[in-house]
Amino acid sequence: MAGELNASLLNEHKEKHFTAGEIVRDVIIGVSDGLTVPFALAAGLSGANATSAVIVTAGVAEIAAGAISMGLGGYLAAKSESDHYMRELKREQEEIIAVPDTEAAEVAEILSEYGIQPHEYSPVVNALRKNPQAWLDFMMKFELGLEKPDPKRAMQSAMTIAIAYILGGIVPLFPYMLISNADKAVLASVIVTLIALLIFGYGKGHFTGSKPFWSALQTTFIGAIASAAAFAMAKLVQG
Repeated sequence: MAGELNASLLNEHKEKHFTAGEIVRDVIIGVSDGLTVPFALAAGLSGANATSAVIVTAGVAEIAAGAISMGLGGYLAAKSESDHYMRELKREQEEIIAVPDTEAAEVAEILSEYGIQPHEYSPVVNALRKNPQAWLDFMMKFELGLEKPDPKRAMQSAMTIAIAYILGGIVPLFPYMLISNADKAVLASVIVTLIALLIFGYGKGHFTGSKPFWSALQTTFIGAIASAAAFAMAKLVQG
């Protein structure tokens, strides 16, 4: 009866939590670098008096290399996380079999940290000892703080970061594709990219829980500094 009541209450109450944090993180990584790096490269080449055609060619090459590199980095990071989880899972399985009393004491200690009294957590400890899989899941989550990773996570992360990088990188190069005069194209690129950085920064702040306007200004400032530094360096080297 109590179980049916709880199920009914849960069905009636739907919490609206944001659960796509990993995807958003990958998009942020890809777009932020995609906007900033090709933007700085294009500005630097403009400072060196390169033509629009040369800037587009170099920019496309950089976007391709950057997307592959960033995607591979995302894949390796997610794969390492998955491998770490599996190693810890195997170790925890062995400990539950080899030293069950010690592991049960650890369960009791974890529950006591939440203010649960011995007479309250003893039935929980005993119930977990009768269910090895639930016991293992409990230890992984509450002792080690590890969530089981999605087996598709590594490839999804790689693809998300790479695509986001490409989409971000196209923005600063687009004016050079339309305007043959590099001096005019660089001004258009600056305007378009700064607007894109403002929008992206605002969206990043919204999804990550920080102040959207501050995030927009901060993201735009970083992109502007990177491009200005690249442009100035190119002018300095050129003499």
